[in-house]
Amino acid sequence: MKADAPIPRHFGNLQDFVALLERRARLKRICEPVSLVHEITEIHRRVLAEDGPALLFERPVDGKGRVQPIPLLTNLFGTRERIEWGFGLETGRLPHLAALLADLREPQPPRSMRDAWQKLPNLRAALSMNPRETRRPPCQEIVWRGDDANLDDLPIQTCWPGEPAPLVSWPLVITRAPDDPADVNVGIYRMQKLGRNRLIMRWLAHRGGARHHRLWKALGQHMPVAVVIGADPATILSAVMPLPDGMSELSFAGVLKGRRQETARGVTIPTPVPASAEIVLEGTVSAVETAEEGPYGDHTGYYNSVEPFPVMKLTAITMRKNPLYLSTYTGRPPDEPSRLGEAMGELFVPLVKRQFPEILDLWLPPEACSYRAMIVSIDKRYPGQARRIMMGLWSMLPQFSYTKLIIAVDGDIDVKSWRDVIWALSTRFDASRDVMLVENTPIDYLDFASPKSGLGGKLGLDATTKIGTEVGRDWGQVLTMTPEVTAGVDALWSSLGLGEAGR
Repeated sequence: MKADAPIPRHFGNLQDFVALLERRARLKRICEPVSLVHEITEIHRRVLAEDGPALLFERPVDGKGRVQPIPLLTNLFGTRERIEWGFGLETGRLPHLAALLADLREPQPPRSMRDAWQKLPNLRAALSMNPRETRRPPCQEIVWRGDDANLDDLPIQTCWPGEPAPLVSWPLVITRAPDDPADVNVGIYRMQKLGRNRLIMRWLAHRGGARHHRLWKALGQHMPVAVVIGADPATILSAVMPLPDGMSELSFAGVLKGRRQETARGVTIPTPVPASAEIVLEGTVSAVETAEEGPYGDHTGYYNSVEPFPVMKLTAITMRKNPLYLSTYTGRPPDEPSRLGEAMGELFVPLVKRQFPEILDLWLPPEACSYRAMIVSIDKRYPGQARRIMMGLWSMLPQFSYTKLIIAVDGDIDVKSWRDVIWALSTRFDASRDVMLVENTPIDYLDFASPKSGLGGKLGLDATTKIGTEVGRDWGQVLTMTPEVTAGVDALWSSLGLGEAGR
């Protein structure tokens, strides 16, 4: 493929995607030995801040000074461009994926024959959802069983000073319900290395993996689990997308690729895994054993508190020949998760517009840990509408239940422009009238600013123009130039010698 060839919709595996990035000069190979303890994090942090390339460390060095034979890949999705390419989209095409996701969540009947033809790709996508099992997958070309399954042979990072042990930071954790093999979940939960064959599985109580674990625990059984480290980009990105409830991430990866996802059964567990995965950790999560996890640097920019989580014991490690180990770090934005969160936020917009047609745009600033603050613009038509929208958003999606602050503005405000938002707050907001405080609501338990773990308040600020019974005095008129004068100056501009900026 030439460097300027179109982005393929389907990447067979992670290494196909890496090869594309290298051809397009979006990958940098690091041949020098670099320590897994802190150094890779610091290099990654500096490169990401400059919108730099993905990084492939060919000689990662562990804490004992040993050069690990498996290369480490990081900053894979550190720019919006690479995120879109991972979805199989050309640059700037992410809104088209948002429309597809809205159709899958809430299908709309075609309004005409033309509309039916336009919806045909969505139907084809839906038919690509059921995975297809294969018996000789690349992810099992190499198999380490039992005592040979040694985590010391993987280049696991230690990201920040003061952390107690290396951390698997980009795992796709695949679990299933004990009574329904079709109930499969893929989540990303960091995993602390406890030893050569044990890890701590850190998940939040509301996540799919934790739900499955409770079902297995109720039966008094250890839960089989597969941990994928490195997969084709569609599978990785499916694990971080706001999918409809009940839709498997493995199935949705088939939608993104336009073909059925190929899976394989684990060699020691009955859990399905992507056939083209780089590395797979197989094992069981204990029904009884827990261990203290942390403290680790998190997306909040702080270290988390130490808390107990269940322990996973390995039964096997499988991998393809010459695999790559995918890794990242989390910290105060910008980091790779916040770049992903910023792109994923755009996928929410069509969903919320269907629920609330008066919403014009919505923004989750990545600086606010990707979900703790939101700015929403509305087409305001009646008193109290901004408050209704705030309450609706807090209860609409699980991702929004942890949003602490919503600022509502009018349609003339660019939700992504702080200059616009602060102007609206300064001229359309009054603290005695336009504050909505909701107490004792669900809050991210990682947010230690809340008065109680997992329980805190939410704040809504109505910075919209006040209408009807909302105001008892004349409201100001926004300054605007007449269209005639604007057009006249546009025509005159090139003769003024003032450059292109004003044009």
